[in-house]
Amino acid sequence: MFGLPRLHDRPRNVRLDTLVRLRWLAIFGQFAAVLVVHFGLEFEVPIWACLAVIALSALLNVALRASFHQTQWLEPDRAAWLLAFDIAELAALLYLTGGLENPFGFLLLGPVLISATALPPRMTLLIGTFAMVCATVLVFFHYDLPWDSEDPLQLPEIYMVGVWLSILLAIGYIGVYTWQVAEEARQLSDALAATELVLAREQHLSQLDGLAAAAAHELGTPLATITVVVREIERALEANSPYSDDVKLLREQAQRCREILSKITELPAGDPFDRMPISAMIEEAAAPHRNFGVQIGITLPPDRSAEPVGTRNPGIRYGLGNLIENAVDFAHRRVEIFVNWSSGEVSITISDDGPGFAPEVIDRIGQPYVTHRRPEPRGEGEDATVFGLGLGFFIAKTLLERSGAKLSLTNQAPPMHGATIAITWSRADFERALIAPPLEPVAEAS
Repeated sequence: MFGLPRLHDRPRNVRLDTLVRLRWLAIFGQFAAVLVVHFGLEFEVPIWACLAVIALSALLNVALRASFHQTQWLEPDRAAWLLAFDIAELAALLYLTGGLENPFGFLLLGPVLISATALPPRMTLLIGTFAMVCATVLVFFHYDLPWDSEDPLQLPEIYMVGVWLSILLAIGYIGVYTWQVAEEARQLSDALAATELVLAREQHLSQLDGLAAAAAHELGTPLATITVVVREIERALEANSPYSDDVKLLREQAQRCREILSKITELPAGDPFDRMPISAMIEEAAAPHRNFGVQIGITLPPDRSAEPVGTRNPGIRYGLGNLIENAVDFAHRRVEIFVNWSSGEVSITISDDGPGFAPEVIDRIGQPYVTHRRPEPRGEGEDATVFGLGLGFFIAKTLLERSGAKLSLTNQAPPMHGATIAITWSRADFERALIAPPLEPVAEAS
């Protein structure tokens, strides 16, 4: 319908305080593990070397806390360097305590998961590769695992190969899985933000009618004063005064303004600012799309006596307009809109004679950024980035569902072709009214 900002392309920054807190948690855990193994289990551990590595990590945390504000947001490359340091620090501890024979070797996956949830894919790929390299080096180079010197632990080589492969597969598979879940969450969050933006714009447009009526009411009093003053001036002028015609014209125009404002403020409550019949609602949604070479037919029931009258809801107006626009874009010659109602239900069916929904996406249509549309703008001045993302359909579906509607999407059965979208409300939801106080009439001039 109109251009939206590309919210999903915003930079993915990470808050420094988050990384610092996670590192402190790792430092305390590593410190406790080293002390328990050395003093509690009485295994031989190069404790001073381990404590030096842990102290280096703590020193980095202190330096970061002293150099940057607590609410500092880091660019992706800087956050990636800090996560890479965490991998290197953990690899150094594993090197001193048995390499991948150490059961804590799986913690190499931690920084990769953090990167997958917060950083761009390129950064996650680099961090994951670095973690895999560290894991591979630890297979061949490491100190002996802290154990009983009289009965040293000897793990079979085939078992160590399995541990190495499991860590590499975990980094790859779980990293990709985590990134996919986080990416879908980001897309949904961005799409909902775009939905709120569209709804705010539509509500702003829908409020113009009410603002016009309110302005007419507020202008009534000063306009009545102007009329009184003009009449007094007209009475004070002599019959042959050169200003008589000007004052007369001023009075006539003031009177004309009062008549225009009276027409606005004297309209019955809810007509046409708040409520409208479903036929007018469909016509209003379809009107902007009638000049693109595709016929739009609207079929209503023969009996119009019980026609539903719904609230002038900007969400419904935008949602129907977007669905009709999509149908016009894909139709070859014609779009049909069928409207039906009963005592308990209101339904609108939009059908086109185009190719229909692609089989590979029909089950996912309505999710953000899922579409088979070509990424090209339809008209001059429209934002090309909106098309091809499926965001408009997601917004339309979300807004309609918020109004109480249920949507179903199907392809027409052969030999027919084209897509069909059915929107159904309960009649009570469709006709739910907005209560607004009536406007007072324009004051009359004495």
